[in-house]
Amino acid sequence: MADHDHTPLSVEEMAHAFEDAGGPVDLSPYSIEDWITLAVFWAMALCVFLQFFTRYALNNSLTWTEEIAANCLVIVVFMGAVMCVRMCRHIVVDLLYNFMPRGMRRGFEIVVDVVGIGFFAYMSWLMWRYIDVVGNERMVTVDLPRGFVFYTVFLAFVLMALRALQNFVRDLTGRKTTREKAAETGISGI
Repeated sequence: MADHDHTPLSVEEMAHAFEDAGGPVDLSPYSIEDWITLAVFWAMALCVFLQFFTRYALNNSLTWTEEIAANCLVIVVFMGAVMCVRMCRHIVVDLLYNFMPRGMRRGFEIVVDVVGIGFFAYMSWLMWRYIDVVGNERMVTVDLPRGFVFYTVFLAFVLMALRALQNFVRDLTGRKTTREKAAETGISGI
């Protein structure tokens, strides 16, 4: 085992090691849909907590919490996907992409953008047709329309199409593509 030089630290030094002058928090990468998603996420967490507490602590569970939490999860997933489209954070296989010359890579990105816009627009249309068929259904445990969840998913697909279109315009007009900017900025987004 290697001999490491461990300088002894006092309790004061250890306590101050966690203090960091990080500066002001930058909330600029976040958009309105991110804040809505965060609010729905916390509503879902509250429903799950209520379900757990009433089932295991009170031995008499609230039946509506499970259905509301499941519907909140659907909303969080699709509204979170809007954020991923905006920030170019969807999972991609970029092995070939990394070995392409810059001009070919940029052309490939434009093709991928067009395919993405088409996909999101088509999914919006399919969701609209789905809402037309089952949009008036009611939830099982709560007398609320399920159409609220369906319309939220439809809105999410429309927003994904618009964000993909926004990225496409940026790719056509900017010096760097949105994916290149996203790769440079790290996890915080563009």
